[in-house]
Amino acid sequence: MNHPETLPVLDFLQRQLAGTLAPGETTHMRYPTAISRLLAFEIVAVGQASATIAVQADAMRHGNQQGTVHGGLLCELADAAIGTAHSTLMLADQTFTSIDLQATFLRPVWRARLLARAWATHRGRTISHYRCEIERDDGKIVATVASAVMTLQGEHAAGR
Repeated sequence: MNHPETLPVLDFLQRQLAGTLAPGETTHMRYPTAISRLLAFEIVAVGQASATIAVQADAMRHGNQQGTVHGGLLCELADAAIGTAHSTLMLADQTFTSIDLQATFLRPVWRARLLARAWATHRGRTISHYRCEIERDDGKIVATVASAVMTLQGEHAAGR
């Protein structure tokens, strides 16, 4: 019986983006994630320790009391980009968890295609640090996010 290959996350995502992922090819992590499907996030670029995620944000769907796109959506978008970036470094017996997220909101969003670009600023054996900039389709940065991510291995990674 021929079993499909389990790919490293980076290879899997790059093949998925290029449209060259063969039927049955998998990776040890879940893509797309459930929250990304729910919020219609789309991975548009991925590299080692970097990722760009897009979403069509609209205050009519993602709004807060003031009538602008909710900051929580921006945080989730950044967390998804950072998580995708970090997942590209994970081996089959590893996973990770966010341990810190700091957001700075710079300007409002009413309706725009947003791009969240995340990259590692420090890659440690256990703790890595990331930065993410979220940009509107007019080129203006709407938020910056910094996050620390902890890599888990072996029994600590099981079931996560």
